[in-house]
Amino acid sequence: MRYNVKSWYLALTGCHRKRRGLITVDLKKILGLAGIALVLFFVIAQPTHAASLVGNIVTFLKTSAEAVIAFVSGVFKA
Repeated sequence: MRYNVKSWYLALTGCHRKRRGLITVDLKKILGLAGIALVLFFVIAQPTHAASLVGNIVTFLKTSAEAVIAFVSGVFKA
C-alpha cells in the first residue's frame, strides 16, 4: 500500500527513501506482528486450549514424519 505524504513532512523527518512523495507500508511485517499478537492473546486467554492445540500439532508432525520415513524406507527396500 502507498500513502501520499507531504514533502514538508519528508523534509522534517529526514526520510530519504521518498519516491515521488510516497511511502510504502510493509504489509508482511504488519501481518506478522498481528499474528504474533493473536497467538499471545490466545495463550494468555485460554492456556489449556493453547497447550492442547500445540500437543495436537506436535502429534500430527510426528505421525507425518513417521509416514514419510516408512515411505522412503519402503521405496529403498524394494
